[in-house]
Amino acid sequence: MKVRPAAVAGSFYPADPRRLETEVRGHLAAAAPPLGWRPKALIAPHAGYVYSGPVAGSAFHQLASGRGEIDRVVLLGPSHFVPFAGLALPVAEAFETPLGDVPVAADAAVHLASLPQVVVSDLPHEREHALEVELPFLQVALERFELVPLVVGDATPEEVA
Repeated sequence: MKVRPAAVAGSFYPADPRRLETEVRGHLAAAAPPLGWRPKALIAPHAGYVYSGPVAGSAFHQLASGRGEIDRVVLLGPSHFVPFAGLALPVAEAFETPLGDVPVAADAAVHLASLPQVVVSDLPHEREHALEVELPFLQVALERFELVPLVVGDATPEEVA
């Protein structure tokens, strides 16, 4: 299985699994109570946890009631390093974090790969932090889920939708 290695563990968030889980749980616990309904979409920051952790915790805490029910997460994030047109879907079958590997949803990947605006390439994902920093929050909040990871390059809103 091809796994995309964690690129920013140890810089954007702790590389040590215990420290990482403790920090994520702390951000989730400090969040305001969930809204009472589960959102279909979230917007969360993608900076280092020292800057974005509390806000990300507030966002992902809204998913707490979906543990065991939410089994697929689509993540969209901007490309900070590789210029390209459209959306990039990785060849990788899983994403590594210090908390374990997150599997890519194979059936969704096959479907998305057939769309004209989707480029299948690991290159935009290799150094990209925008999606990776969200994964530990999702791993703690949801425990088990499949990932649909899309890095967004130069794309229109219609292409992203």
